[in-house]
Amino acid sequence: MNLQSKMTSVDVIVPCYRYGHFLRECVQSVLNQAGPDVRVLIIDDASPDNTAEVAADLVQSDSRVSFRRHRINKGHIATYNEGIDWASADYMLLLSADDYLLPGALRRAADLMDAHPEVGFTFGKGFELHENGTITDVTAIEPAFNQTGWRIIRGLEFIEFSGSKNIVCTPTAVVRTELQKLLGGYRFELPHAGDMEMWLRFAAHASVGIFDSCQAVYRRHSSNMSLAYMAHGWLPDVQQRKAALECFFEMCAGTLPDTLRLRHKMFRSVAGVSIGFASTAFNDGEMVLSEQLSDFALGVCPDIRRSLPWIKLACKRHLGFRAWQILSALYRRTDAR
Repeated sequence: MNLQSKMTSVDVIVPCYRYGHFLRECVQSVLNQAGPDVRVLIIDDASPDNTAEVAADLVQSDSRVSFRRHRINKGHIATYNEGIDWASADYMLLLSADDYLLPGALRRAADLMDAHPEVGFTFGKGFELHENGTITDVTAIEPAFNQTGWRIIRGLEFIEFSGSKNIVCTPTAVVRTELQKLLGGYRFELPHAGDMEMWLRFAAHASVGIFDSCQAVYRRHSSNMSLAYMAHGWLPDVQQRKAALECFFEMCAGTLPDTLRLRHKMFRSVAGVSIGFASTAFNDGEMVLSEQLSDFALGVCPDIRRSLPWIKLACKRHLGFRAWQILSALYRRTDAR
């Protein structure tokens, strides 16, 4: 099917905190998009750098750009929700100031959702740009695409495939504004898993459009908020995933078929991820953390103890750390021959 371009509208909210040196490239990548009418709102969350100066220059240069500055830092969740309240276009995108769009991204998203009103949001692949200049792919879900490079999947299919992971490359996610406002904003209790819960929430109410093309560039650098969070370890990560699923089922259980089965499957997925982390922690000699992660997994899903990863971890613990190190070294030598 050929998607016909329409002059629809897209509002792009650019939250910015200490990313003034990235801001201009981000905003210009939106203003240079062909196809839909665009507006940009830059929200400076009380940055101590030159964000305000760069934003003021962008506003003066293009009437499509607006700017707000917080007197005190409110945090990213409050900033996201402020942007959602502001948006009034057909579609909207939250684009961090350290990321930027690739040509055609908004046209592809708008065209698909114009043609398919059942689609609540779209996303695609992205490039990951590292500080040393290297670029890697951020691969999205991999269904069979049609000849135009996109596919629509049912919301339940997206939910089941996602499990306890965020499979959406966030700077590529363009959402239907009306549905976003109906579903509400990001949850303050999910500072590090809000995106994951939001995409599940959308999928409980609509289909999902997926592009095979790369839609945006995600910068990987030392100031990434996600890196600072992950520095605290694996346990907070799985705890946030569990909290995200709890919020999701609290809000959307009434719209989902076979909720008990789906809930069990997704919480078992969290437990499985936690056991994987526990096994890696054991290999690294971090026994306390390994125990914490496996205890967490058991609390989330008691029948995880019947899974193969749990049994393997139990065997390693029975052998002990030193014996496991010796066996692992012998296996690597044998495998290398």
